[in-house]
Amino acid sequence: TARPHGFPTPDHFAFVKSPVPSPAPGTALVENLYLSVDPYHREMMDGDFALDAPLEGRALGRVLVSRDPGLAEGDLVLHRQGWRTHARVTLGGAGTRKLPPHEGVPHVAYLSILGGTGLTAYVALTRTLRLAEGEDLFVSAAAGGVGTAAGRIARLLGAGRIIGSTGSAAKAAYLTGQVGYDAAFDHHDGPVGESLAKAAPDGIDAYLDNVGGTHLEGAISALREYGRIARVGTVAQYNATEPPAAPRNLPDMVEKSLRMEGMHVRNHTAVQGELEDFLVPHLRSGRISPDVTVTEGFGETVHAFLGMLRGANTGKAVVHVA
Repeated sequence: TARPHGFPTPDHFAFVKSPVPSPAPGTALVENLYLSVDPYHREMMDGDFALDAPLEGRALGRVLVSRDPGLAEGDLVLHRQGWRTHARVTLGGAGTRKLPPHEGVPHVAYLSILGGTGLTAYVALTRTLRLAEGEDLFVSAAAGGVGTAAGRIARLLGAGRIIGSTGSAAKAAYLTGQVGYDAAFDHHDGPVGESLAKAAPDGIDAYLDNVGGTHLEGAISALREYGRIARVGTVAQYNATEPPAAPRNLPDMVEKSLRMEGMHVRNHTAVQGELEDFLVPHLRSGRISPDVTVTEGFGETVHAFLGMLRGANTGKAVVHVA
């Protein structure tokens, strides 16, 4: 309902009731089961979200009534019309696809490690960073959706030492105890560059950047010659009111022949099938599991979103609508 200046508040949102739509020919009515709240939604509040209009977002729902020949009642679908209880969708339109029949895979996996966050991590590791077996990796915001997926995927890819930064000692312990990180530190404990140097005294080969700012600066210092950086987010500045300063050590990019590349998951949707082929056997066997924080109730969607921006979640933040 308004553009935030700095950190958003519940007053920037309103819950609106409207009749449940009837499906027109070629569409289906879906009742949402789970909604995704993501860091990119904060960026969209600055202009991409129209004011006084429904908000988009990834969602998983069940078809109630269908006039789409590709969808049947009871089908589970993923779509991008979330932040509502019901949606009218068309198979193949606006990111709508039928959930694949992977027995033994929990539904929340499709909004986390098998969803956009997992795909972001997988593409960043395999395409942008081209992480090789035995190489050492640093991940910022490691206890978030992309960070936990990156840790699990990097371990499956045969990475060497995996280091993560996060926002609390409890999250650091979760990363090393549950996700597969070799070391993790709370970025509040001191300068990121110093903490990273202690965790990776021999340096790193690759950095998956979810944060920017001092994390990027610290990673540039720690990277070995010909190191690579994949930038997938800049959560440190999403709520900033002034542009951030550039890393002071950018000249090291030249001296060490480093490469930095940004990536956006929307450009890599064709890799979804490869991601599922890679991860589903490990999800079924129990070798890995989705890292999620589930908030109960559609009425808590805004609070789940704002909590995610403050780092209240471990793993992917989702809302259970029912």
